[in-house]
Amino acid sequence: METVATGKAHRILFFNTLAFTVCFAAWMTNGVLVTFLVNNDIFKWNPVQIGWLLGVPVLVGSIFRLPIGILTDKYGGKWVMGAIMLFCAVPMFFLSQANSFTSFLLLSFGFGMAGSIFAAGVAYTSLWYPKEKQGTVLGIFGIGNAGAALTTLFAPSILNKLTEHGADPERWRILPQLYAAMLVAMAIIFLLATKNKKTTEVKTMLQRLAPLKEMRVWRFGLYYFFVFGSIVTLAQWLIPYYVNMYSLSIVTAGIMVSVFSLPAGLIRAVGGWLSDKLGARLVLIWVFGVCLVCLFFLFPPRMEIRAPGQGIMASKPGIVTDVSANAITIDDVVYTLQTQGGDIVQTEVRLGIFHNADEDFTPFPTSSFWQEPQVQKGDIVSKGQLLAKGFTHIYFQANKWIFFSLVFILGIMMGIGTAAVYKHISDYYPSSIGTVGGIVGVIGGLGGFFNPIFFGFLLEGTGVWTTCWMYLAVIAIICIIFQRIAIKKANLTPHQK
Repeated sequence: METVATGKAHRILFFNTLAFTVCFAAWMTNGVLVTFLVNNDIFKWNPVQIGWLLGVPVLVGSIFRLPIGILTDKYGGKWVMGAIMLFCAVPMFFLSQANSFTSFLLLSFGFGMAGSIFAAGVAYTSLWYPKEKQGTVLGIFGIGNAGAALTTLFAPSILNKLTEHGADPERWRILPQLYAAMLVAMAIIFLLATKNKKTTEVKTMLQRLAPLKEMRVWRFGLYYFFVFGSIVTLAQWLIPYYVNMYSLSIVTAGIMVSVFSLPAGLIRAVGGWLSDKLGARLVLIWVFGVCLVCLFFLFPPRMEIRAPGQGIMASKPGIVTDVSANAITIDDVVYTLQTQGGDIVQTEVRLGIFHNADEDFTPFPTSSFWQEPQVQKGDIVSKGQLLAKGFTHIYFQANKWIFFSLVFILGIMMGIGTAAVYKHISDYYPSSIGTVGGIVGVIGGLGGFFNPIFFGFLLEGTGVWTTCWMYLAVIAIICIIFQRIAIKKANLTPHQK
């Protein structure tokens, strides 16, 4: 194994990253294509069928990462990565001929293999660089995650041009053909430009799988479930979130989600560099901590509540002689009312009543209090009778720009965390990166498949969109607990690499 980064190593890294980007873009095709087909009434798929079509490629690309990692350790990354791209091009091309849910689903199983190229790329890339640079180079390779954002950004525009903005919707079939051609072209370039390399250690299958017995591997998988699984999940979940919570158009929501997922992919290089300099352990401590703080601030839902407040009761019996919005008079006693918009100062956290005030910038929850008369002139009242009922109005805007900023920070930190996890793997399992990286990738990818399902159950059960952030916060806390236990058990400090 080479111990010094060379020009050849840099060339391999470049083409590995490029191939990963192309495959990741193809892997996320259904997110745009299925939405287009349903919105244009080309196929009458129900929400359950749509969910399967979106989730199956993610599931397949995740569960095959372990066997692909093992094959890469045995045969080398050049042939495995090239084979994946050529294989996936076939079902991607025939996707253009699909005319039913069943055929679309089966072909989605096929091209879903594109997501498994990550495990091959990690193992192949790591062989070309010394241990002290593994974090940086694996972070650079991980930039390929940005392929998902490229599909989100450009595929809708391509579909609009191909179909002449819906005038000829059947021309959607050209898009999967373009993706198939892109996969074939990338495979040919990759095979011509790279040189094969595999680990020199000869191992049996049982020896290759031996690291999976260690709790550390599954702990790394938990970390990746949180960081990578959340990135994949939110890249899909945030579109309906923006549409439902903030009434944004799908196009605007898509742009805002791309601004989340693109930096999350690009920042992996920085995460790898930081992991090399500071150690993956310290980087992950900061990642989990910052994510937990951001998630905490995302807990309060967008809400407007009108609740009973403090009313006014008669201090003695009498006859109501006058009633106005500001006061109630009983014989010679005047009871002053707090009003919603009058001269009386209101009891409130911040000034102003925020009915329909979405255009105002209100970063904090606001509340106001007022009282409304419950009696009329001429009424006979007894002592202790309710004269005016109190109302409290609580409003929280959950300002979309503050929300967007918090989610953007989450994406950045999670992107850094994905690189730190694989730096951990290269430190502890330098000769089994394919196998260990494969199983960790499987667990992370499963997060991208199962998390939207959990989000949906939580939303259906509570009716509150922000329950997804509470769920992710629980996962982050579990990660922190497991990390602290591991540090204490190994008698390490967070600063030890």
